[in-house]
Amino acid sequence: MISKGVGLFPTEPVGVIRDYTRLAETLGYDNVWFGDSQNIWRESSITMGASAVGTERVVLGTGVTNAVTRHRSLLASTWATLAEYTGGRVALGIGTGDSSLRTMGLSPLKLAQLEEAVDELRRLFRGESVREPDSGAEFRLGYLREPVHVPIYIAASAPKILELAGRIADGVIVLVGTAREFVEAALATIEKGARASGRTLDDLHIVLWTPTAIADDPVRARDLTRAHVARVCIRPLPAQVDPSLRAAIDRIRETYDYYHHMDTEAGHADLVPDELVDLFAMAGTPDECRARVADVAGLGIDQMSIVPFVRPGESRTATIRAFAEIVDGLEPRG
Repeated sequence: MISKGVGLFPTEPVGVIRDYTRLAETLGYDNVWFGDSQNIWRESSITMGASAVGTERVVLGTGVTNAVTRHRSLLASTWATLAEYTGGRVALGIGTGDSSLRTMGLSPLKLAQLEEAVDELRRLFRGESVREPDSGAEFRLGYLREPVHVPIYIAASAPKILELAGRIADGVIVLVGTAREFVEAALATIEKGARASGRTLDDLHIVLWTPTAIADDPVRARDLTRAHVARVCIRPLPAQVDPSLRAAIDRIRETYDYYHHMDTEAGHADLVPDELVDLFAMAGTPDECRARVADVAGLGIDQMSIVPFVRPGESRTATIRAFAEIVDGLEPRG
């Protein structure tokens, strides 16, 4: 049986996000992942700290942070502190950088730089020193008295970063949609990387990151996820999109506005046809979403983590509850 996760972009006040987190814990969710994009959403580290208060079991993570706007010393200290406060209920999700950087005209990290960042974070968590690249000085977390365990997840869509994640990460946040052919291709690519480091998929925690809208009106549900689908489909992916959809993807890529990243009202959302929504989101009636979850659950992922989309001003509570009911109602696999 797959576990439940929820990705929360801090588009609402901290107290509201904290309430969603507490709800998720009561509904048996294993992870709550917080978006990190300082120019368009509220500050993730403050949101995570506040959301940790009053919870006892749920694991808190970023979906995802980066090692550019967050200096490695800051990342390491943030996560060591959060791990200490929560008793280790943490999962550091990191990527090459997306809207955090793009909104300031900065470029994402190269894969070699991301690998170096992951290595240095692990060294800092062990209490070791690393060298600051600009000053040349060595630094460490001076308050650590013993190593702290912080699992590192890499967010990945494109084949090269999927393979890197399989080789070096503790877990992978997979953003390739929900269609069987894309999920299977992603898992095969991750497995290739895992084999390179003497591991298998069983040694990693695989999270399928899923833009989600569950509604009695399937047209409304599809409309709510189009903005997130726009971001998924313009990335390189581990399987080929039908050539008939290439023109639509090219138009989306040309108009994508990072200041409206994942915004349901974004102009680029209007360019996303239903065919792309069906490939890269879980959007529809409860019965349609239940069928999609059942299909994905048999592919070998460990967790399906929804990103619940609603209209501005609406609560995400109903979607968080509906997904929990769907997963909890699945027949256990034999």
